[in-house]
Amino acid sequence: MDPSKVNYLAALVAALSSFLIGGVWYSPILFARAWMREAGLREEQLRRGAGKTFAWAFLMSVIAAVNLAFFLGPDATIAWGATAGALAGVGWAATSLPTVFLFERRSPMLILIDASYLAVAYTVMGTIIGAWP
Repeated sequence: MDPSKVNYLAALVAALSSFLIGGVWYSPILFARAWMREAGLREEQLRRGAGKTFAWAFLMSVIAAVNLAFFLGPDATIAWGATAGALAGVGWAATSLPTVFLFERRSPMLILIDASYLAVAYTVMGTIIGAWP
């Protein structure tokens, strides 16, 4: 696909959405306590180097969103964006991460929390990219 036909603004907004969803997903509102327990992390550990972690996480979100925008193509619709985002989130991301976690002997709860986040985030990213005029 021609890189000049990618809607980079839509991809950036999609990346922001993924980042914001993660902020809520891993907050006390939803799964912070369970995630920290299952990951074996304490708040003090999470605070150390938080800026660097957030910067890298956002960069990864941008890369994922731009990649998804390339995959969707310039004529994506909201339906195709949501469908492709869900398929990528469930079929690729939410199956690849657990494969790694299984070998690392991570808990089923941690796998569920993290894989579900990816499925939701990719679905929303695809929806945003597909809906963008």
